[in-house]
Amino acid sequence: MTPNYYSIAQVADILGVSKETLRRWDNNGTLVPEKRGEDNNYRQYHRSQLDRFEQAQLLFNSNWDEEKNITPKRDYGLVELFAGAGGLAIGLDKAGFKSIVHNEIDKHACNTLRKNRPDWKVVEGDITNVDFTPYHGQVDIVSGGFPCQAFSYAGKKLGFEDTRGTMFFEFARAVKETNPKIFIAENVRGLLNHESGQTLEAIKNVIDELGYELVEPRVLKAIFYQVPQKRERLILVGIRKDLADYVEFKWPSPYKRIMTMRDALKKGDLYPEDVPESAGQNYPARKAEILANVPEGGYWRDLPDDLQREYMKKSYFLGGGKTGMARRLAWDEPSLTLTCAPAQKQTERCHPEETRPLTVREYARIQTFPDSWEFTGPLTAQYKQIGNAVPVNLAHAIGRSLIRLLNDIEAINEQSTVIDTLISEPPKPVETEQLAMAL
Repeated sequence: MTPNYYSIAQVADILGVSKETLRRWDNNGTLVPEKRGEDNNYRQYHRSQLDRFEQAQLLFNSNWDEEKNITPKRDYGLVELFAGAGGLAIGLDKAGFKSIVHNEIDKHACNTLRKNRPDWKVVEGDITNVDFTPYHGQVDIVSGGFPCQAFSYAGKKLGFEDTRGTMFFEFARAVKETNPKIFIAENVRGLLNHESGQTLEAIKNVIDELGYELVEPRVLKAIFYQVPQKRERLILVGIRKDLADYVEFKWPSPYKRIMTMRDALKKGDLYPEDVPESAGQNYPARKAEILANVPEGGYWRDLPDDLQREYMKKSYFLGGGKTGMARRLAWDEPSLTLTCAPAQKQTERCHPEETRPLTVREYARIQTFPDSWEFTGPLTAQYKQIGNAVPVNLAHAIGRSLIRLLNDIEAINEQSTVIDTLISEPPKPVETEQLAMAL
């Protein structure tokens, strides 16, 4: 059930604005929270105040529950590239896709995939050495998150051959060699404006050249898809041109509320039990002493001035907020975007109440991996695998939309088959007497 009241932090996440912006809106009367509680110091926004914002309308009028029931009409074959530790793969698997092959270069990530899904075919190694032609005609969808690279051809209209040497070229080659009905590629938000938009323009040119219609790319915020983390991913969906005119891709509806660190680590709607214990990194003694002074949800500016200077060193005198430094997460807010190293000074992710980095299983829960999904390799490799992954629940939501798209394509194919049968085998003429009797 959708709550009626929302905190300042929740509204900031829903509307995609900062808390400072909400405070300005409060001061100038644009959006004023209600005073609640016995002392009137607890301020919240009523749902009715948010109805005029498009982002809130999408949340309040979501079709999430209906979309949960989307299932495939038949087995849809999946080829995944740059598979990593399986965030995207698990989500697509939960949606109903059937794995044909997964390619990944990192040995630890490959071992993780094999350990958890021994029935999956995992091809370990450089994608440039993988031939995808044996899968031609067997594949319904190609998926993957190719690393974003500059193409170094500023101002030119790049085609397929011009992108050689980039990982996008390899993604495009796999699509060309397998000829799937659709593809999905995910990337960082920065790809939108990479090299002043020329990188994305080159990608669009190649997709067109390959014979696919690109759905207008969209940045999806993970917090809207049952993920307790402020992570954003750029999603590209392509539909083969012989099918594109007959179907429409519909983006997934958001979940009914924003998940928080409490949802991630405690028993509740997201997980049936508290997060299990697991290995994790530790802070050096002096760092732990300093971070112990940071309040829940705070960062380096919440430290006493002498500790600010000690912790920040020369950065203390530089401009900018540097809000990731000495950052402690908050129970009732989503996590900041996870990085590949939870104790890195520039992107601190300290536990909400204990003075330590997040453990491996805590990391995995924030990315919505199942507790049963085991990670292999040294501790640093496990953090890297989790930090690089697509959140599983985000992938699952997108996967359901892709299943719906393929179901629509399947319905068109079925209809075409019926029409072709009628044309090739027209009904026999009915005798006059039979027709009269029938009438």
